Amino acid sequence: MNLNQIQNVYFIGIGGIGMSALARYFKNIGKQVSGYDKTPSTLTNELIESGINIHFEDNINLIPKDYFIENTLVIVTPAVPVTHSEWNYFIERNYEVKKRAEVLGIITKGTFCYAVAGTHGKTTTSSILGHILYVSGADVTAFVGGIVENYSSNLIGNGKTVTVVEADEFDRSFLHLHPNIACITSMDADHLDIYGTSEAIEASFVEFANKVEDKRNLFITKELPLEGVQCAINEDAQFKAFNVRIAKGSYVFDVQTPSETIKDLHFALPGMHNLMNALMAIAMAKTGGTPTAAIVKAIASFGGIRRRFSYQIKTDNLVYIDDYAHHPTEINAVNQAVRELYPGQKVLAIFQPHLFSRTRDFADGFAKSLSAFDEVILMDIYPARELPMEGITSQWLMDKMDNSNKKIVAKNDLLASIKASDATIIVTIGAGDIGELVPSIKNILNETN
Repeated sequence: MNLNQIQNVYFIGIGGIGMSALARYFKNIGKQVSGYDKTPSTLTNELIESGINIHFEDNINLIPKDYFIENTLVIVTPAVPVTHSEWNYFIERNYEVKKRAEVLGIITKGTFCYAVAGTHGKTTTSSILGHILYVSGADVTAFVGGIVENYSSNLIGNGKTVTVVEADEFDRSFLHLHPNIACITSMDADHLDIYGTSEAIEASFVEFANKVEDKRNLFITKELPLEGVQCAINEDAQFKAFNVRIAKGSYVFDVQTPSETIKDLHFALPGMHNLMNALMAIAMAKTGGTPTAAIVKAIASFGGIRRRFSYQIKTDNLVYIDDYAHHPTEINAVNQAVRELYPGQKVLAIFQPHLFSRTRDFADGFAKSLSAFDEVILMDIYPARELPMEGITSQWLMDKMDNSNKKIVAKNDLLASIKASDATIIVTIGAGDIGELVPSIKNILNETN
């Protein structure tokens, strides 16, 4: 498929974090872009403000009349049901209809591609890497799964020859990509609704790793059963972060590469998991030829990602942090970072489980990770693309927790419950629509602070 021949790009599910990055990209390169989404959101509002036409009703009459078969690409998200009338309209008329992953595969095939894979850490690692390459002056476009604070966007740069992409394991999407340099941050079980077993997801990661023929261009953590360049913190590895200390709320650390020692890097994102993400990005950039001075400058200036340990309030009396964590391993990482930064303080975690299947598959892990907080508020499970499953509820999950300071709160009662807590550290966690509540939570806390 030749993207140069496409004049119009139509998105079904344009408001998703990955879809919206593609929409921004196609608008940047001069295509006419429009689309559908189920509900308005912060992301769709930003796209509309940029000049993209979006509607929120599944209605074929709202498809632009000049989007003809011969000049239009249709991109659909896996979250859209097969009964969707607009989707079926395009299929019945033989339009070019592709998944987001397939389109990213086409884009990356014609570029030098850095791909970031892993069940955790993809968004942070790819955002840091995209920032490093952009700061260095590379001709880069980075497609990332979060809003990078430095750019207020999930798209970094508008380069034509270099790409950075998140290699998403969901639905085996990452197998469409064409990576020149790649990393795998983790291979924990997830998306078992798609894969069925942890062995199946591991096999998919092995297949992705095999896309990188020269294993000197594949970066891994030490525990992964793969051939590649190992990265580690305070352990022997080809790329090693060491001499880690905290100064004025930021990490300061050194990095040993195969060719040099980089001293006194400054990095503001808390948590050892984020330090590992930064190390992966540094290793990939260094291997790709980025000058050391540009790496040091970019790491110090990286401002973080919206909904990735994102500070909403940070005062002497109260801290409010919002995070996208939706897997027990990610929740543990949030807790580790909070305890490291705020030892001895009372922490309230508000968690919205994401997907009935994920809640079922990792219930014991969720119960253990959530119980580590001092106080827990559970919201109802966010269904996303799923129908309810009998017996899989937030009450069922809460009954597994050994923390006595726990309760389930409906969305309408959430603000009052947060206001009533005496916790000095408050964390909202989850991948559902809890992110849309952040401004209201921030306002109520500012009133009481």
